[in-house]
Amino acid sequence: MSEAEAASLAASARADTILGIHRPDKAIHARFVRMETWLRYAVPAVLATFLISMAAVAVLHLQSQRDDALRVAETEIEAFAHLAAAGLSDIGNPGLALQADVKGRLRRLLPASLLPAGRRILVADDKDRIVASHPGTIEAQGTLSAYLGETHPLSMLGERAGVMTLTLPGGESVIASLKSLPAGRGQVAVLQPVVDVTAAWSDRMRTQATLLGSAALVIVGIGFAYALQTRRAHASDRICEQIKKRLDTALGRGRCGLWDWDIPRGRIYWSDSMYALLGYTREREFLSFGDVNALVHPDDGDLYSLARQLAASQSTVDHEFRVRGANGTWIWLRTRAEIVPDTADGGRHLVGIAVDVSEQRQLAESNATADMRLRDAVEAISEAFVLWDTGNKLVLCNSKFRDLHALSLEDATPGRRYHEIMGQVALPPVRRELRDIESAGATARTFEAELTDGRWLQISERRTKDGGYVSVGTDITTLKLHQEQLVASERELMATVRDLKRSRRTLELQTQQLADLAERYLDQKAQAEGANQAKSEFLANMSHELRTPLNAIIGFAELMESEIYGKLGSPRYAEYCRDIRSSGDYLLSVIDDILNMSRIESHRVKLAVRDVAVVAAVNGAVKLVTEAAKAKSLALDICVRPNLAVLADERALQQILVNLIQNAVKFTPSNGRVVVKAKPAGDCINIFISDTGIGIPKAALSKLGVPFQQVEANLTRCYKGSGLGLAIARSMVELHGGRLRIRSEEGMGTTVLVRMPAPTPARLRELTYEASTETVASLRKAAGASPRPYERTGATGM
Repeated sequence: MSEAEAASLAASARADTILGIHRPDKAIHARFVRMETWLRYAVPAVLATFLISMAAVAVLHLQSQRDDALRVAETEIEAFAHLAAAGLSDIGNPGLALQADVKGRLRRLLPASLLPAGRRILVADDKDRIVASHPGTIEAQGTLSAYLGETHPLSMLGERAGVMTLTLPGGESVIASLKSLPAGRGQVAVLQPVVDVTAAWSDRMRTQATLLGSAALVIVGIGFAYALQTRRAHASDRICEQIKKRLDTALGRGRCGLWDWDIPRGRIYWSDSMYALLGYTREREFLSFGDVNALVHPDDGDLYSLARQLAASQSTVDHEFRVRGANGTWIWLRTRAEIVPDTADGGRHLVGIAVDVSEQRQLAESNATADMRLRDAVEAISEAFVLWDTGNKLVLCNSKFRDLHALSLEDATPGRRYHEIMGQVALPPVRRELRDIESAGATARTFEAELTDGRWLQISERRTKDGGYVSVGTDITTLKLHQEQLVASERELMATVRDLKRSRRTLELQTQQLADLAERYLDQKAQAEGANQAKSEFLANMSHELRTPLNAIIGFAELMESEIYGKLGSPRYAEYCRDIRSSGDYLLSVIDDILNMSRIESHRVKLAVRDVAVVAAVNGAVKLVTEAAKAKSLALDICVRPNLAVLADERALQQILVNLIQNAVKFTPSNGRVVVKAKPAGDCINIFISDTGIGIPKAALSKLGVPFQQVEANLTRCYKGSGLGLAIARSMVELHGGRLRIRSEEGMGTTVLVRMPAPTPARLRELTYEASTETVASLRKAAGASPRPYERTGATGM
């Protein structure tokens, strides 16, 4: 048998005993667990460090090889440049006439087969023109400086620059060296692309990268396998520990303990719950046979006789005995166990459970005491009491029952039948009986009996759960006297109840009337809301219908005023046309205000909120009122920092500012002043529009912002306007989630505060989410699918 099979059989046999779930609690085991936990994190860290170090060394090595290749190439290029310059030193000016001679010398001096890949030699004359190239024909035209780059140090310094790496105007990176011919007859340039120099290095880099990747893959696989194995081992340990804790908890809650008695070796293992049950602490893993036997009460037998009995048979154990606890008290235990063979060593184990039955023992004694107390209590009550069992046999009765029926102690012996006892008694004389109405399957009855001596008895009979019944006779003479008094009081109470019922009917009638009034109020409220909606729709429709003829009136008035088709005749006609156009423009602005207000009230306003610069919005609004301000010689001051921005619809913000600045200009006398300024306030921007106008009375501040409400009376008005500008501005500000506040003093001017939200990161993220949600909803709508309930549209209303 192999070691694996032997270990498997041993583990299987041990699992049949309590030792199968026991885990040693020793210092060396705890140190091993801590070391295993540390290694679970240390080994992957070491592997990762090794991989990083290996990659870093490889990168440094490759970088060093590349630098060496570049240095060798620079040395060779320098040598080639010296060699080429020396070979052409005795030739005249290498012009076009000598081009063939120059190329012949270069072929003989430096054959093309000996040149490294990509290396080429360029020869220029004294005018910097390229006249020859080796190998091949002349690839570059023009001057050598233009070929190399006129701004490059090699073109400017020439031979003094040495060997340099440069990028040609065409984008190619090359290593170049420049040498001058004697007497300034020209220059020789040797060039080689960096790509050709590092080609061999690139092949080695790919090979090493492949090897490094393969090694890293193997190491990562080993580390992953180690991590999986350690995780499984940790999970197994945790599950085993949880099982042990849960088993100990369950046994502890049930006041039980587990035994594992190794009979051949004479050693006993107790679970933690067994120690807790007796109050001892674990000092060693196993207890000896003598240690446990010394704790057993001498009157309850010993373990030696039990061991001999078990050795002779394979019977189970069910035995109760007392064991001394840690505090010296005796604890009753009931042990149930059976023999379990241990196939590992051929021995036998007695495995079982020990239950604390001390409470059951105490309960039995308490029941006996309680039974005695119950008999004393039944005897002490003032009523006649008798209890019969399900076979109509006497269980218990008191002396009052015996006296009532003239029974002796021998006649009322428990266990005698009902007909044997009641057949020989002398029943008391009864004048009359008052019985309750009993149902067919009633389990209890109560009746009253009036004796000849004037006493009243109430006799109650009840069925018990086991099928017997109990009967109690109570003297209720005093209660009967009180009952007569209660009957008289009941009559008086009934009269009072009738009065209360009449009052209750009156209250119910009043409640019904209040409910009717509430229903009428709701109907009238619904009608008012419908009328308001109809009003808004009517205003919107009428405003739309009026715009069409007004556009024609304004257009024709402008044509007549400009006299495009000829003179009108009298100059008054031109003045009349101007009046018609200005009146039409004013009426059109009023209609636009009414249309805007109706759209707001009908919740049809859509805002395209984005990041808007405050200074741009203010400047755009001020431009629209500049002419009116100049006509009244008003000073317009703007004090807005250029970096302030708000989250708003650009057109709506423009309309808000134009309405407020127009009001300031309108109600400010000549030579006055209007100031527009803005400043940040937390996560909002405050915009102030101040003027030195006529001001607003305090009594009229509450009416501002209500549609069609104006400070001036209709008969005393001196300023034109529909009264909707401020209402539209307030509604637009509130649609953006802002606020509009007015502070004014009559004769001193007015200040309007517009508080708008600033573009904080949280608001911008929310705005981006709403925009994406609106896009998804529109795409679904275009595809024919209805938007989901959680997809919100970008429309905004009141």
